[in-house]
Amino acid sequence: MLDISVYQEPDLSKVVRVSQDGFISFPLVGKVNVSGLDIIAAEEKIAALLERDYLINPSVKILVKEYSSKKVFVLGEVKNPGSLSIPQDKKLTVIEAIAMAGGFSTTAAIDGTRIIRVENGVKKYLPVKVSDITKRGDKAKDIILEPNDILFIPERIF
Repeated sequence: MLDISVYQEPDLSKVVRVSQDGFISFPLVGKVNVSGLDIIAAEEKIAALLERDYLINPSVKILVKEYSSKKVFVLGEVKNPGSLSIPQDKKLTVIEAIAMAGGFSTTAAIDGTRIIRVENGVKKYLPVKVSDITKRGDKAKDIILEPNDILFIPERIF
């Protein structure tokens, strides 16, 4: 959520939500792509759009009111399945996500763990052999999760 204010234009001051594809909707200028922009660049972009057709030398200020939380989903044989927020400015690995979900249940097939990830509209399955990480100390196999990944831990079949 962004709190956007235009100096001496209270009717243009709005709190807006950034869509998942990086756009905001702002009075007079409509849909604006702010994806990948820092605060100063976004202020300058909106000011330029306002100045083009509507205002003389507008002063735009943006305050980030709320960061959208990026989530991963831990499902299957963990003690507390559900969604987890990825902390801002931090990477979340498979082992960290499992720990945050309370650890494995007693019926978990830990080496059957897999990540379900959608890339460019294509669903990919990434196997994770957890025992290589936990018992052999192979940290390279502790994959960093990406937003909207599903970490699935199947049930052990006896």
